[in-house]
Amino acid sequence: MNAMLQKLVIYWDYPFVRYALIVGVLIALCSSLLGVTLVLKRFSFIGDGLSHVAFGAMAIAAVLQLSNDMPFVMIVTVISAVLLLRTGQNTKIKGDAAIAMISVGSLAIGYLIMNIFSTSANLSGDVCSTLFGSTSILTLSETDMRLCVVMSVIVVAVFVLFYNKIFAVTFDESFARATGTKASLYNLMIAVVIAVIIVLAMNLVGSLLISALVIFPALSAMRMFKSFFGVTVCAAALSVICSLAGILASILGGTPVGSTIVAVQILMFFISWAVGSVNGGMQK
Repeated sequence: MNAMLQKLVIYWDYPFVRYALIVGVLIALCSSLLGVTLVLKRFSFIGDGLSHVAFGAMAIAAVLQLSNDMPFVMIVTVISAVLLLRTGQNTKIKGDAAIAMISVGSLAIGYLIMNIFSTSANLSGDVCSTLFGSTSILTLSETDMRLCVVMSVIVVAVFVLFYNKIFAVTFDESFARATGTKASLYNLMIAVVIAVIIVLAMNLVGSLLISALVIFPALSAMRMFKSFFGVTVCAAALSVICSLAGILASILGGTPVGSTIVAVQILMFFISWAVGSVNGGMQK
């Protein structure tokens, strides 16, 4: 134990470790807040669809040799989120079909572009890092960290300011419309915020594992709490704890960051399931 603590103290002196922990906590917090809404609206896999769009956008940015690809990827992903929301409301193309169509298409086109135009000597490594987030969280610059902090503050502020509206459209969208709430506007806002979170989370767990950040904390919290507020707060706490534990375990054990975080979240889900089964779920 002492050896592990000494190792962590040594690693703490490196800026990239501090950046990884800060970004990891912020991304985990943001993804868990909106994750509860997406799970309750049965739209959990929007994360997969948008993450694959972001992967395709990153491939295009690499071909264009953009020095900072995050603004470009974020714009493309936000536009895709809006289109996905509009397409999902189409009677001919349902929401799940729209997600599958955009998800598979973006992933295939992105990989095709990377193969045709890439000048990297380690294409497989680049693809693996992008898909599973194996090293990107540990190569963040101070600029990336500051951008993540700013975007995370905006996401949290939007959620807090519009909490009541988000609650309304989550549980009963038809009733919310009947009472004069602009449900379409708030659904659009949720989609845009999720797109921002997806782009930020790609550095943490990669494009294939992003849904885990959204789904597992919400499902774990639902095993122990029943109220929307209780589930949201619990999901945020569990997500932050799991991300911190996953990043630290990855640094100490030399394992892939994204996969380690997801493994910790799976373990937390089973613990929450056991606690919820024993207590019957907490009411507040």
